[in-house]
Formats: sequence, C-alpha cells, structure tokens
Amino acid sequence: MNNSAANDIIYPHDLKQIKMAKLKVLIVDDEPGIRSGIVRILHDHSVGFPFLEDDFEFDLIEAETGEQAIEILDNNPIDIVLLDNVLPGIYGIEVLDYINKKGFDTGVMMITSHASLDLAVKATNNGAFNFVPKPFTPQELKAAMENITKHLFLKRMTKKMHKEGKEVRFQFLSVLSHELKSPVNAVEGYLNIMKDKQVGDQIDNYKTMIDRSLERIKGMRTLIMDLLDMTRIESGQKIRDVKPVDLVEIVRIAKDTMEPMAIHRNIKVDFNFDGHCYITGEKGELEIILNNLISNAVKYNKDKGHVFIKLKEENGFVKIIVEDTGIGMSKDDISKLFQEFTRIRNMKTKNITGSGLGLSIVKKLVELNKGEVIVESTPDKGSKFTVTLPTKQ
Repeated sequence: MNNSAANDIIYPHDLKQIKMAKLKVLIVDDEPGIRSGIVRILHDHSVGFPFLEDDFEFDLIEAETGEQAIEILDNNPIDIVLLDNVLPGIYGIEVLDYINKKGFDTGVMMITSHASLDLAVKATNNGAFNFVPKPFTPQELKAAMENITKHLFLKRMTKKMHKEGKEVRFQFLSVLSHELKSPVNAVEGYLNIMKDKQVGDQIDNYKTMIDRSLERIKGMRTLIMDLLDMTRIESGQKIRDVKPVDLVEIVRIAKDTMEPMAIHRNIKVDFNFDGHCYITGEKGELEIILNNLISNAVKYNKDKGHVFIKLKEENGFVKIIVEDTGIGMSKDDISKLFQEFTRIRNMKTKNITGSGLGLSIVKKLVELNKGEVIVESTPDKGSKFTVTLPTKQ
C-alpha cells in the first residue's frame, strides 16, 4: 500500500460538485451567553477532510426563540441547526418536527442540559443527528461539528449520486460504512473498558485490548489509503508521469517496507537480481502493485514461510513474479479475488486484516499499464502472482 499516493490524489468530479465550503449554521438558544460562546468557538473554526480540496467554514446566524428559528428556516437555506430544547414559546423538539415535516436538507444537533438528557435522546430518535449536553467545552463542540459536517456531506453526496443513477457508488458507500463501523465499535468498546478500569489499574492488564485496538486502527488506515488509491485510478483526470523506472529499486523498497512484519513471523523474503530492470511507467503505480503483492504474500503466509520475488525480461515484456508458501486458495476463491471489497474468508484468514481493495487496485493498475495479472494457487501450499507488463508504453 503506497501511502504517498494520498499526496497527489485527484478529487472526483462528484465530490467537487457538492458546494459545501461555506455552511450556514443557525444557533437557536434563548441564553445570549450560550449563543455568543458558540459564535466565539466557531467563528474562525473550519472542518477539513483529506478527500476534499476546501475546508468547510461556518456562516453563523442566531435566533432566540423557536418561532424566530422557523421564520429563518422558511426564508434561508440552513445547513446545520444547533437547537436548544427549552425555549420561550414553542420548544426545540417542535422546531425539529417542523424541519422534518418540511423536508429541509438540514442537519440538526440538539444542545441540552443534563436534566433534559432523556428528551435529547428522544430528539435523536426523531431525526436529530446528535446532541451536545451543557456545559460543553470548545473541543467538545468542535468535535461534534466535525461529525455533523461529515454526516451532512456524505448524506448529500449519496443523494446526488443516487439521483444521477449511480447505484453502484451508492452500494459502494454502504459497503464502506459497514467496513468502518465494525472496527470503530470495537475500539470504542475497548476504550470504555479501559476508561472504567474494568480489569484493574495496571496498564499491562489492558495490553491485549490495546494491541487489538491498534490492529483495528491499522486496518481502517489501510482501507482509507486503498480508497484514495482507487479514487486516483478511477478519476482518470491525473496526468500520469510516465518515464523509465528501475523495477529493481521499487521491489527493494517494497521488500524493505514489509521486512518488519516478515521478521516478526520468521518469514524469509528472497529477491536476487543483478543489475537493473527498466520499464516505462509511473513509479507511484508500480509501487502500489509491488507493495500489495508482497504485503499479501507475507500476510497470507505461514509462520517460518518463504516469499520469492523474481523479475524476468523477455520479448519486450517484464514478468513480476511473487510466490509464497502460504495458505493458498481454491479455484472458486481465485475467481472472486479481484472484485472490490472481496476478501477470502475462512478459518485461516479470520484474523488477517485487510480492506478487500488491494488486489482490485492491482488489477486496475496493471490493466492501465497494458499488462495482465495471473494467479496460480493450491490450498495449504501457496500462491503465485505473475504480473506481465510491456517494457515500453
């Protein structure tokens, strides 16, 4: 997985068309101190995401009653409402009902005292995205704004894609949400156990939980970086920097990257090639191909196993061969191998993390470089990946 690819990512046309760089935020609270405090916190605050060019800034509007809030909502497109419940006149929960009935494209976050916590929970069940209990710190408010901003953006992006008939991408987002939800829930559970000191006061008591949390976070990072690589490939907008590249150098860098994991499991990685092996291509794309192939050969290997990497030049083509002595695959598994979000799931792979995108990315990049990838595998004996690329494009 090539982390450097994120630096030159191309943002898809669909993301850039959703104009949210300036979000209108309506603050509804009858306490002037609360309103002015929120304005101070959010006035110069912005929220940014790595997949977007522009940060989201906030245009702040104030209302001290529910009736005034409804009037503003009827006459202005509001993106986010920070809504107190106990207001003079109609309550915040009634403003929320009005927003729902009108079908406004607005995210609502309740601001409530601890005494009204039950009502805040009810509000979230009735369509509010979340609630922030009073008193709150600037950090708590900023974190809540980041969450609701991200939620609103993804909601609008999904709606836009769906309207344009892009059901495949809609499904893609659903799968992505599922893939991220599970590790987030696991890490949250472990943190709560540690917070409550449920298994003692010593840090060593929580070593297994910490290790598992770090593994989950690593898996999420891999998924995110794989998605950035996938976006970069499918956007088709980047001018590719195609030039002569030494494959020997790229293989050695990829091998060195995986060396710590290989050493930890006593897996020997062999690569012997005298001289250079030049190919016309883009260095970043070739790094992604090699990183994924070697990473998989180590991850799906057996302890004390072996990985063999070979380069062969013949008739204007270069063959990149990565072979392992690992758990192998059946013919049925091989047929599904290059599908997006597909991972081979069985008793031997259940503890191996991955995004299910790596080999799909490899196939796309190989085809982009006018080549092909072939897989040979035998269960319990190992797998062999052969990528054939033309030396010149």
